[in-house]
Amino acid sequence: MSEHVVWVVAGALVNGADACLMHRRPYEKHHGGLWEFPGGKVEDAEIPVKALVRELREELGIVVDPGDCEAVGFAEDAGEQSPFPIVILLYRIHQWQGEPRALEGGRIAWFARAEVAELDKPPLDRVLAAQLFEKLSP
Repeated sequence: MSEHVVWVVAGALVNGADACLMHRRPYEKHHGGLWEFPGGKVEDAEIPVKALVRELREELGIVVDPGDCEAVGFAEDAGEQSPFPIVILLYRIHQWQGEPRALEGGRIAWFARAEVAELDKPPLDRVLAAQLFEKLSP
């Protein structure tokens, strides 16, 4: 197994109705056509929350204050499903500036909790969704 770990950040944008914004991966990419929480890789010497702010700006065209990002869970794959071990850190976000748009391909849409649970998602996003909704439960 490789010593290289891929660190990824994801944002669970939650609106006032407790709906979550999900991103459908472009079909030509790994896990193409599946729904995921928007985000991306953490660059070298970048802390995760700053990477998330950058990724959401690049991917969705929104501005997020790092103080509005609340860590809610993580999921990891030791390398069984990908060439390298992956760790995804999930942050819940309740406020941002701008209207989210799919700027890097794929599609975005808002889904209620029950709908998110039913979406076809990559394995790690299934784990993250369960952790998120456990935290959102009253």
